[in-house]
Amino acid sequence: MEIDLEAERKEILNRYKLLMKACKRRLEKGDKEIIRKAFEVAVEAHKEMRRKSGEPYIYHPIAVAQICAEEIGLGTTGIVCALLHDTVEDTDLTLEDISGLFGDKVSQIINGLTKISGVIDNTSSIQAENFRKVLLTMSEDIRVILIKLADRLHNMRTLEHMKRDKQMKIASETLFLYAPLAHRLGLNTIKTELEDLGLKYTDTEGYNEIAAKLKETEPERQRFIEKFIEPLKEILTEQGFKFKMFGRPKSIFSIFNKVKTKGVLFEEIYDLFAIRIVIDTPQELEKSDCWKVYSIITDFYHPSPDRLRDWISTPKSNGYESLHTTVMGPQGKWVEVQIRTVRMDDLAENGYAAHWKYKAHAADKESKLESWLLRIREMLENPDPNALEFIDDFKLNLFSDELFAFTPKGDMKTLPIHSTALDFAFEIHTQVGEHCIGAKVNHKLVPLSYALKSGDQVEILTSNKQTPKEDWLNYVITAKAKSKIKNSLKEQRKKIAEDGREILERKFYKLKMDFTLQNVNDFCNYLKLPSSQELFYRAAVGNVDLKEIKAWIRFKETPGKPQHKKEAPKLEQLVTNARGSTNMLVIGDDMQKLDYKLSPCCNPIPGDDVFGFITVSEGIKIHRVNCPNAIKLLSNYAYRVVKAKWMNDQMISFLAGIKIIGTDEIGLVNNITKIISNENNVNMRSINFDTDGGMFEGTIMIYVHDTKHLSHLVENLKKVKGVTKIERIDEKH
Repeated sequence: MEIDLEAERKEILNRYKLLMKACKRRLEKGDKEIIRKAFEVAVEAHKEMRRKSGEPYIYHPIAVAQICAEEIGLGTTGIVCALLHDTVEDTDLTLEDISGLFGDKVSQIINGLTKISGVIDNTSSIQAENFRKVLLTMSEDIRVILIKLADRLHNMRTLEHMKRDKQMKIASETLFLYAPLAHRLGLNTIKTELEDLGLKYTDTEGYNEIAAKLKETEPERQRFIEKFIEPLKEILTEQGFKFKMFGRPKSIFSIFNKVKTKGVLFEEIYDLFAIRIVIDTPQELEKSDCWKVYSIITDFYHPSPDRLRDWISTPKSNGYESLHTTVMGPQGKWVEVQIRTVRMDDLAENGYAAHWKYKAHAADKESKLESWLLRIREMLENPDPNALEFIDDFKLNLFSDELFAFTPKGDMKTLPIHSTALDFAFEIHTQVGEHCIGAKVNHKLVPLSYALKSGDQVEILTSNKQTPKEDWLNYVITAKAKSKIKNSLKEQRKKIAEDGREILERKFYKLKMDFTLQNVNDFCNYLKLPSSQELFYRAAVGNVDLKEIKAWIRFKETPGKPQHKKEAPKLEQLVTNARGSTNMLVIGDDMQKLDYKLSPCCNPIPGDDVFGFITVSEGIKIHRVNCPNAIKLLSNYAYRVVKAKWMNDQMISFLAGIKIIGTDEIGLVNNITKIISNENNVNMRSINFDTDGGMFEGTIMIYVHDTKHLSHLVENLKKVKGVTKIERIDEKH
């Protein structure tokens, strides 16, 4: 097919004129020339390229710039960057060229928008790495993410030209990352369109079904809305309000989610639409007028007491302000009513695009945006090396709903929903978090894992002796707390390893071995440990002693003979857990890489004899060979049993229980707890003692690394006066 280049040239110029028209109102002197220059550079750079649809490639950057100007409200720099956003990635232009032509700011933003090519490590997700790069630049300049959203929106609008697998990938990314970001930035219109388009390609059937039903029920909905609105219009006009009132259908995506998550039928969803009342009132009267309108509506229709949402007194952190209530309308149907002013409506629909209109309020919104970006910067200071984990943390923290909690002095802190008392401690200050021993919520003592509710007043209790523990990672959800705890644990480990180095050195000399780098590395390899730091750490916690060193010396002297007979491994594979990092089990007989769970009925820990059992719904579960259920499983379902054994791979804490029986001596409990707390890196989870007629019985649940670690502790406890018997138990639920 012949391409009419002349017609295309005219179309390109035509689209350029439309773009200039869209940004006319904000252009200052000299801006027009800069945009023209960017346009010409982009046209020249992309001149040989075409899109999947066969159109000239330049249509895409112009469309992205158009969205930035018209729908997001960006100024000249943003439009220039939008026109050039693909040049460095797809053409011969370099960042240096861009910097020379348009300055460092434009070059910095384009750099943030340029995908990382050729990520070295194949195991990492390129999408996650690129997204992290966008975030890094975004924390310096918010325009990076706004242009990225415009780019994504145009790609979604033209997705029908892509192959099916590409459509699925791009649409899933959009729903996973970009729609929530648009929501977070207050760009409601763009968020809704991204969600609906994302659904259209990921679940076409579901999308079409709801779209068809919405169309079908529209006349009936209109009649209901008119009937609902009529009496209200009369009263509000009578009271002298200037207002618009209309019904807004919910987005296809949000209806689809309701149908899916709540399991209700389309016909049963009462809030397929919301009635929105937008009043035109001066800024100083906004709050009182919105409440007046609320009072008029609830005089007329009964409100549902637990469905009132006041985002006027405390706006959402993306700047959203509105008053929502659900009332019982005609025909016994619940109806959601949103009350807001013209300014609030504009900000809610267009987010930052509406900024420049409301300078007075922009400052307040800027500070909210600033504090959000500050949170991102904090996360980026020490990002998790695993980009996917980092993105999980990021999503959790920055797209979730929020709660408000107060300090004893009444300062308000905003935290993601489900945050705990420990998250709150880290939100105040890293050191408060690290030394936190407990908290009082509304004057009552609560554990660190206590989930906060909006409005809680929280007092953090600290002690200089406290340091972060491994299981704290289970108690926090904010990225800030997670990264600070991980850092602190690394530091502690380092310190313990330093002590371990000295301990190991003494043991080497005792056996007349030179403590050289070569010997340490050899010993490390012999024990299959990843690093010398790991070796020193284990020496410090009593996990590597003379017995191992002697075995290694014998092995060195007769390397030809294996020290102990190993059974030939049958295609054993490292089983990786869902995150992709290797856990300490090898599961046998050519099982594919599978996730596994440690069975709660016997709590296996490294060093135990274990086997894997293939369950119907939960993948492989690991049991101890002497587990109470083992006999039943091994005899009845032998075909579902797989071999499993521990690898010396990394140190993780596992929960184990011990039962102590003895005679009730004075100071016995004190002596027992003293030994446990002196044992390196053992954390107690629960302790329970009972005495009866001079007999003593205690159960202790503790976190240990493996059986060796546990038996070391048991040996020490046996020495306590009065203790007659110690046995290991399973966790009691």
